[in-house]
Amino acid sequence: MIALIAGTGALPGVVAAEMKVPPLVCALEGNAPDNLTVDVTFRLETLGTFLTVLRDNGVQRLCMSGAIGRPAIDPNAIDVATRPLVPVIAQAMASGDDGALRAAITIFEQAGFQVSGAHEIAPDLLPPLGYLTDARPGKQDQDDVTRGAAIITAMAGLDIGQACVVWRHQALAIEGAFGTDWMLRSLTTRPDAGGGVLFKAPKPGQDRRVDLPTIGPDTITAACAAGLGGLAIEAGGVMVLERARTLSECNRLGLFLWVRGAG
Repeated sequence: MIALIAGTGALPGVVAAEMKVPPLVCALEGNAPDNLTVDVTFRLETLGTFLTVLRDNGVQRLCMSGAIGRPAIDPNAIDVATRPLVPVIAQAMASGDDGALRAAITIFEQAGFQVSGAHEIAPDLLPPLGYLTDARPGKQDQDDVTRGAAIITAMAGLDIGQACVVWRHQALAIEGAFGTDWMLRSLTTRPDAGGGVLFKAPKPGQDRRVDLPTIGPDTITAACAAGLGGLAIEAGGVMVLERARTLSECNRLGLFLWVRGAG
């Protein structure tokens, strides 16, 4: 039995649809996925008990997918089974995204569960290398993508984000806690004539079993509204939701999508 620890958004539903056997769908309270029925809801204060629930349901493997917010923890609600995990949970809550997710993986693995990435269960979410659209990046675009890759690498040590927008070698925006869509919306009132590229890639060194970045049709629409000329993503490191629709939206709006090799 596989458990799907599902966060918000469409990704958990896509992953669940790829499973031959329906998973046990679990969600942290307040973080239910889109269009997917939740079988088990849990809280961090009762995480130890939740691990027992997984074992009682025959779960041996689990996958975490979707966005999860950081909940406020009520110390008075921590149950007996969760008390031994409090130091790890406290450290995770005080860490950046990478640290928190690594702590979650550690807890699940020490409890005897195998942790798999969404892209391992649904490999078609990773698009092939190359130019996937009618439009192609020009020399300036390619240079800006190279600059974007360098920015993501530099951001890794600070655990900031997985995307940036670059125009003529200048960083116009960097993804933070509010995510890619918010970053793109912040550029809709930019004071220049537009241009630039969105580059998205995993943070160097991150555990790719969790928090692998995604794009989808809404990303394309938002990139166009931000005045960008196209998008580039790292091959093998960014999942594309609704690929056919995403590419159709790129072609309709005249944006390029380049799946670029790492490095």
